[in-house]
Amino acid sequence: MVNCKGTVWVNGNPLPDDSAIATGDLVQTAKDSAATITASGSSVIVQPESVVKFATDTLSLEQGNISVASSTGLVTSAGIASVTPAASTWTEYEVTNMNGVIEVLARKGDLKVNCGKEAVALTDGMQVTSDISGRCKKSKTSGAYPPASGDILNNPYLRYIGGAAGIGTLIWLLWPHPQQPVSASQP
Repeated sequence: MVNCKGTVWVNGNPLPDDSAIATGDLVQTAKDSAATITASGSSVIVQPESVVKFATDTLSLEQGNISVASSTGLVTSAGIASVTPAASTWTEYEVTNMNGVIEVLARKGDLKVNCGKEAVALTDGMQVTSDISGRCKKSKTSGAYPPASGDILNNPYLRYIGGAAGIGTLIWLLWPHPQQPVSASQP
């Protein structure tokens, strides 16, 4: 099934709304458009200006960028590279194919990436780049900042600020306020 946002073509024909697709179908997105392909246990977001060929257990990224989330071990190929989840557990990853340069980013779960002449294993947050030579260049992405730790209420300054704000609010609520008319025409 394909869900569309914007202009999406399947086998060169415009897709009006959500539609079913079959093995061998080519899904293409326009600029400022996206498509979500859902299949049993998998969801693939096809980013703007991307072309993907769909098969039952595999995807072929011809150009552009896709985000894959799968629990069924969905295999993705791009150029001479292929991406295979290491296990049939929930896996999330991104694949980009731009001008023959393939980038794979493991978001969640382990991946096996075959660049053509060599293969590498990726874990969460790892990235690999491959070009037409078939060599892999592995790197760690910077990712998000780590979550904060500690108890915020242990900070003595914040305790005093919070107490002062509470006392100020209490005084304002208890202070007598003169009755103001709702409107000037009807006092």
